[in-house]
Amino acid sequence: MGNDQPKLFVATKAFIVHDGKVLILRESGSYSDGTNSGSYDIPGGRLNPGEHFLDALKREVREETGLSVKVGAPVAANEWRPTVRGEDWQVVGMFFECIAQSNDVTLGEDHDACEWIDPNDYEKYSIIGNLKQVFEAYNKLS
Repeated sequence: MGNDQPKLFVATKAFIVHDGKVLILRESGSYSDGTNSGSYDIPGGRLNPGEHFLDALKREVREETGLSVKVGAPVAANEWRPTVRGEDWQVVGMFFECIAQSNDVTLGEDHDACEWIDPNDYEKYSIIGNLKQVFEAYNKLS
């Protein structure tokens, strides 16, 4: 494989719903890759090799929010291609609706703020680019 090939990762992302609101998290300046500092994303992250994708999703949600969730149906699939520390990445992401029993979030170190928002109001927030399509897909489903 030549150096022009991106590193390939698979990620799971949680579209967490509680009382009709969706959780978004603001990435802090200390976030490891720093590509979206100050913008809002939803919880989730890359799978570890051999890890079941739903286990990865629940792990990432716990690490980033302290919440335990019930994983529901897929909402969308997407990909993004960041450059991280000089490396080209290709990340293929699966987005799942997740139901939270509580809205009591404990943020991990990668995020410095969170909001529970009406999913129809997503354009009022500085969300990362690939989330627009996910919110649109979710709003069509609900």
